[in-house]
Amino acid sequence: MSHIGSCFCGAIQLEVSGSPEAMGYCHCQSCRSWSGGPVNAFSLWKPEAVRVTSGAEHLAAYQKTKFSQRQYCSKCGGHLMNNHPTLGLVDVFAATIPTLNFIPAVHFNYAETVLPMRDGLPKLKDFPAEAGGSGEMMAE
Repeated sequence: MSHIGSCFCGAIQLEVSGSPEAMGYCHCQSCRSWSGGPVNAFSLWKPEAVRVTSGAEHLAAYQKTKFSQRQYCSKCGGHLMNNHPTLGLVDVFAATIPTLNFIPAVHFNYAETVLPMRDGLPKLKDFPAEAGGSGEMMAE
């Protein structure tokens, strides 16, 4: 199975194949600032499952920390994905892939939330232990 996505203007097209490794929400200040919203919906993929199919010449990146390489369209500014080299995964923003059946399973960085979400999903204070976080759960 594969899904096609694009930036805001459509200049960059991408394809994801298979199934994401995880889907959920991130509440950290960086994701909120980058996404322009109170929470960011993520879908994490292995790098080999993500492919830019057209418009690669318009793909720009911004790297604020070693943890995130945020990629966007240089024509429209539309955000596409976030490479996480320390995790070995790529976050393709869920809204970028319109045919993906987004089924969130977890909240990351819930200690930083500005929009409490009482949805019954696990809420991690930061990141899972296997991703370098504490793995500590928070109450809803």
